[in-house]
Amino acid sequence: MKSRKVRGWVTNYLAVILILLWGLAPFYWMVVTAFRHKDHTFDTTPWPTYVTMDNFQDALATDKGNNFLAAIGNSLIIGGVTTLLALIVGVFTAYALARVEFPGKGAVTGIILAASMFPGIALVTPLFQLFKDLQWLGTYQALIIPNLSFVLPLTVYTLSSFFRDLPWTLEEAARVDGATRGQAFMKVILPLATPALFTTAILAFISSWNEFMLAKQLSTEATEPVTVAIARFSGPSSFEYPYAATMAAGALVTVPLVVMVLIFQKRIVSGLTAGGMKS
Repeated sequence: MKSRKVRGWVTNYLAVILILLWGLAPFYWMVVTAFRHKDHTFDTTPWPTYVTMDNFQDALATDKGNNFLAAIGNSLIIGGVTTLLALIVGVFTAYALARVEFPGKGAVTGIILAASMFPGIALVTPLFQLFKDLQWLGTYQALIIPNLSFVLPLTVYTLSSFFRDLPWTLEEAARVDGATRGQAFMKVILPLATPALFTTAILAFISSWNEFMLAKQLSTEATEPVTVAIARFSGPSSFEYPYAATMAAGALVTVPLVVMVLIFQKRIVSGLTAGGMKS
């Protein structure tokens, strides 16, 4: 029995290590290449060599038509507004689906599920034509609205699962004390939903931050997010692609997200598991 437990323990840890290597190896290589001199970009040494900060200077420079700092600002605006709107709309929708009985509730849930499964590539042409007719191409709303449509199903399903598993007695006690349904929601349910709201906000922001396909078609240089800005990085000539500068820009975009997730991982896990409580 003891040897079986040891084998199981070793197998589990080997599986975890394999998953970590599989997931983090590309990120590690991106960081290594970002700090490596561009003349040695394709050096296969697995640890940092020819270390330099020139690639980050190239990524942030504007003399070649790149404006990476402005793109970061655009991504912050798009991601922040999308996350805020998704939380405002999603929290009320999730509460209604979880705690309120109304005609067509199953149909609404099915529509939300269908929207989350709809392929984004099929929306590129109709959205492009729609925003062109509205003269919205290259505006923030043309980027925020599609992102919102993709983020909302995630928000609704995460929060509705949490609201559904909250004890009904908490809300009933507030109603008995004279609170309306809205007051019970704002003063009792919503404070308890803070971990789930925090988790949903992080996931929604990351999803919006990483969106590329629609942003590529609907943005201009003035409103392009970081994903589009990195994709159109230009080198010293049309025959030379700036791999090292692209890796540096990718590191600047990715590292803050990784650090944020590591710092708030306990809140994220607690938010994802908080709905497991039962009355």
